[in-house]
Amino acid sequence: MIINFIHIIELVFYTITAISVLYLFFFAILSVNEKHIIYKEAKKKHKILVLFPAYKEDLVIINSIEEFIKQDYPKDKFDVLVISDQMTEETNNKLTDLSAEVLTANYKNSSKAKALQYATKSKIDIEYDIVVILDADNTVEKDFLNQINNAYYSGCKAIQAHRIAKNIDTEMALLDAVSEEINNSIYRRGHIRLGLSSALIGSGMAFDFTWFKKNVFLLHSAGEDKELEVLLLRQGVYIDYLSWVLVYDEKTRKESTFYNQRRRWIAAQYHTVKRTIKELPKAIMDGNWDYTDKIFQWLIFPRIIIWGITFCFAIGLLFVNWVWAIKWWIAFIFIIYTFALAIPDFLVDKKLKNTLKRLPIIFILMIINLFRIKGADKEFIHTKKG
Repeated sequence: MIINFIHIIELVFYTITAISVLYLFFFAILSVNEKHIIYKEAKKKHKILVLFPAYKEDLVIINSIEEFIKQDYPKDKFDVLVISDQMTEETNNKLTDLSAEVLTANYKNSSKAKALQYATKSKIDIEYDIVVILDADNTVEKDFLNQINNAYYSGCKAIQAHRIAKNIDTEMALLDAVSEEINNSIYRRGHIRLGLSSALIGSGMAFDFTWFKKNVFLLHSAGEDKELEVLLLRQGVYIDYLSWVLVYDEKTRKESTFYNQRRRWIAAQYHTVKRTIKELPKAIMDGNWDYTDKIFQWLIFPRIIIWGITFCFAIGLLFVNWVWAIKWWIAFIFIIYTFALAIPDFLVDKKLKNTLKRLPIIFILMIINLFRIKGADKEFIHTKKG
């Protein structure tokens, strides 16, 4: 009787895990051998507002703005606005000298959502066509705005550029870079190949300004990228992914920062699911497959937890009933192959192989994170640089 009960519980866990693994595997397969759809040169240069929310980012923001103003785009067609939250007067003055507009903020509880709302309110009556959102440590190529403009001119109202690691100089930075590239493969490149929307990241994003200024004031959590996805997909707005348009992002070098960052992300995903799961039947009935897929995507555990659970069951069941363990080993092979497909070749070297030895520790920390999500989606967790 007890064995039968254990077997039923094990089968339930396996069914949930297998569906998740197959979902990830399917989109990893689709992401391979991508064919870029480069948009034609636009006949019009649209007016663009570029936002840099910056909370205590004195170490990196100056360089980011210095690099950004080198854009090969008409200077009178874009404005750079830095939302300076708790940065020094010296930094603010240097930004002004670089021709960036600076809005100073000093929130008791800071968040990117508040910064975006503050910036939008200050520009709400100006006739911009596009708003671009970048993090304070982001740098881009000189043709970045031209590429965004080309996509917008072709009809794209929501755009996610390809965020790529600026640094892989520590084990944690490399793991962070690998994690993001897996996301790029599965949730962005793989999805758009099937005609589904790309996932947003939080920076390297661009939106139709008219849409944005109507919706940005609905954001209220630290998971603003997921809130934006909900708003876009509810309204049937497709999110495109420009994999050839690179945004260089500084990766976290410290394990504690990596851990806290993932804690916030898990909390944002959990609370987003709580708010949207009731909308799943309507999304299906309305044929809104983009939104249906997104809600299902949020129901899936983080990849590292799927990997760890699969491995633990595969090993543990060998001591209970080795026949039961076979299907878990198959699932484990599939998830490993999924990762192999999704990780780009330029990140695969001896350093990565050594770094992957830390996965068991990361798995344990992520499990702990599942029990520490209360309030994390409301809490702004600053990612320290350096």
